Amino acid sequence: MKKYIRALSIAGFDGSGGAGIQADLKTFSALGCYGMTVLTALPIQNTQGVQKCYSLPLSSIAEQITAIIEDIGVDVIKIGMLERTEIIEVIASSLRAYSPIKIICDPVMVSKNGERLIAKEAIIALKELIFPISNIITPNIFEAEEILNIKISSYDDMYKAAFDLLKLTNSVLLKGGHILQDALAKDILVLSKSESMWLEEERITTKNTHGTGCSLSAAIAAFFAHNSDLKLSVQQAKKYITKAIYHGSKYEIGHGHGPVHHFFNFWE
Repeated sequence: MKKYIRALSIAGFDGSGGAGIQADLKTFSALGCYGMTVLTALPIQNTQGVQKCYSLPLSSIAEQITAIIEDIGVDVIKIGMLERTEIIEVIASSLRAYSPIKIICDPVMVSKNGERLIAKEAIIALKELIFPISNIITPNIFEAEEILNIKISSYDDMYKAAFDLLKLTNSVLLKGGHILQDALAKDILVLSKSESMWLEEERITTKNTHGTGCSLSAAIAAFFAHNSDLKLSVQQAKKYITKAIYHGSKYEIGHGHGPVHHFFNFWE
């Protein structure tokens, strides 16, 4: 019998389908993985932003992880929205029982409309408990500023910040698209103290960018599950999300920031 490549998303909900576990499932499916989810929070949101967020019982999060891993197993885990310290502690404790597992962490902190999605004190727990067990973290500039308590306003700042982040984890993809506006969407990948590279793709001018961070980190997870080459996986994921943004820019959905087109390879 054939075996699926199994990818698990531990993240928040997005009923509008553009971000969170919904975006992760779409990305996993588009890239040849069997997608599964563990729900960490229930935000009420659409293309116009997050209205409010409901918490889940802590025990339910640990139980979801156990139910999936002990039955189906996983080849890679993508971690997204973790809104409070107690959730981070539960997830870290649960995952330690199944170590080693490939882990991609997207430290989601603020929604596109400015709604805070993680308590400030939870950032400390994220740095201490989740970053060290992650193969790579994928913050954007806003998130890096929160994590390091600095201001990033240039590519030089971004370069230094990426290496500062490396002290907290194993590899870093620092995304520059949110602030540093030019013709290229530039990110920096730091794999070790001696290995780094800039990743550049065409910047797509569109308002349909809802869930780009979720989808990019899920794409890294999917490719990493397939090939175990982290640098190649990040490069492939960067190209995938650029194409997904481009094809998504042709559509209009909702009244705010629409999603990317995860399935551009299958239908237009």
